[in-house]
Amino acid sequence: MKALYNDGTVAECEDELKVIRHTTAHVLAQAVKRLYPDTKLAIGPAIDDGFYYDFDKEGGFTQEDLDALEVEMKKIIKENLKLETYSLPREEAIKYLKDKGEIYKVELVEDLPEDSVITFYKQGEFVDLCAGPHILYTKGIKAFKLISLAGAYWRGSEKNKMLTRIYGTAFENKEKLEEYLNMLEEAKKRDHRKLGKELGIFAIMDEGPGFPFFLPNGTIIKNALVEYWRELHIREGYQEICTPMMLSQELWMTSGHWDHYKDNMYTTTIDDQPFCIKPMNCPGSILVYKNEPHSYRELPIRYGELGLVHRHERSGTLHGLFRVRCFTQDDAHLYMTRDQITEEIEGVVRLIDEVYSKFGFKYHVELSTRPEDSMGSDEDWEDATNGLISALKASGLEYVVNEGDGAFYGPKIDFHLEDTLGRTWQCGTIQLDFQMPQRFDITYTGADGEKHRPIMVHRVIFGSIERFIGILIEHYAGRFPTWLAPVQVKVLSVSEKSYDYASKVAEKFKAAGVRVKLDNREEKIGYKIREAQLEKVPYMLIIGEKESDDGTIVSVRSRDKGDLGSVPTDEFVAQVRKEDLERL
Repeated sequence: MKALYNDGTVAECEDELKVIRHTTAHVLAQAVKRLYPDTKLAIGPAIDDGFYYDFDKEGGFTQEDLDALEVEMKKIIKENLKLETYSLPREEAIKYLKDKGEIYKVELVEDLPEDSVITFYKQGEFVDLCAGPHILYTKGIKAFKLISLAGAYWRGSEKNKMLTRIYGTAFENKEKLEEYLNMLEEAKKRDHRKLGKELGIFAIMDEGPGFPFFLPNGTIIKNALVEYWRELHIREGYQEICTPMMLSQELWMTSGHWDHYKDNMYTTTIDDQPFCIKPMNCPGSILVYKNEPHSYRELPIRYGELGLVHRHERSGTLHGLFRVRCFTQDDAHLYMTRDQITEEIEGVVRLIDEVYSKFGFKYHVELSTRPEDSMGSDEDWEDATNGLISALKASGLEYVVNEGDGAFYGPKIDFHLEDTLGRTWQCGTIQLDFQMPQRFDITYTGADGEKHRPIMVHRVIFGSIERFIGILIEHYAGRFPTWLAPVQVKVLSVSEKSYDYASKVAEKFKAAGVRVKLDNREEKIGYKIREAQLEKVPYMLIIGEKESDDGTIVSVRSRDKGDLGSVPTDEFVAQVRKEDLERL
């Protein structure tokens, strides 16, 4: 599609959807100024799944306001206003915005260099500070929807005023918008906070905001993931370690975390010395490596750690298990020679692919390069980045480059999962680090008898086990596969006559290591079945007179496949046990 750029030219635009959404944000702002003229404008960018605009309005907005704004936006679109662009010198732009009372726009312009030329876009009576580009006429917006309201601090700082953020989305046509809205409705049904409460998986208490409590069912899921993780890492030659949750502030200064991360760290004082609760596991792993000398013959050394880390997150950003203040990282730190880099990273990539395939996730890969706040030499960063590129090519993985989003100590490979609703989640990461081995002066003795510096790789697969469980809840809509289900089998008696046999069946499954629950209540069988379905139990065993009289069979009802008929009890015990052991 053709778009209007801030130099006045009209040209083809590659990112059509972003331009449509950005223009829709301007239409939203115009509608706000028409209906609520005293409102001050902040910023309104396009984002991955739509757009938002931040406003300073006395009393904020309500859902009724959103409905009125949608009506006004449709009027503006129907008016087919032409978008035009023009520029002003910085001082003229400041005066113009001050005269309009747009204090937030004034602040944005004042932060720009004095010789800046400021661009504006105009549609009808509405003018907005913007770098563009935009579509040519408002009628080019074919399908949009205002989605929700949220609070947002101006410029993301809690020291600034809280504004109201209006989220919306726009698509090329009504069919794609309808698909997206249907996905949002399905996502609401799958919301891990809702299902987590209903299924007894986790809770967030007032006494610990951002610190999740895993309930009995959630602890079963968490332990199942940990057991799977351990099995894989033993197979792959990792040694599991466990490092302290609190270490001296001096350590974090040496690692560089204090300079780059101190605002997110919890601190305390012990014996008049400052200590930090760890936000990362890597410095502890390095201390384990330094605990004894190493030879090239030992390398690579692979340390795995399920480390509980704490990070201070602002209260407004906390979100169920997705954004918490403490979580378990399934960390691993690999120490190797330079000529082992490609092979070791290939091994990590293979392991990550195996794990994600187990849960049915597709994924795409990004290579994140050197950020502005990095530490280390240009040469080290170039070598590290080239090392990751070589490993990606050797693994045959396609990837896109995410400029400037690496860790402060090294570039990284990020794995973005796609769930059943098509949403993406960044989980796995592989970070190649030349810096911490230098800062901690870790070495190994080479074949030449001299000291050499190892290369360090940081990697996670789940990322945060807590967050991964949240993703799984929504991915499966709470219908966990047998090996993860908190209750794998529920035994339901039809009447008092079948109580004894139902109890014996439940004991048989329990003895075999199956997670089983017995329902011998005096309730109708239909009620018991509906309750088990709401609990999303994989298998229900209906025990009536027929089953009791026979004494060797059970009537099986599958959560996913419905009625499976009568099956010999021992045979079905073996089937469920097989699904558990093979993680099906």
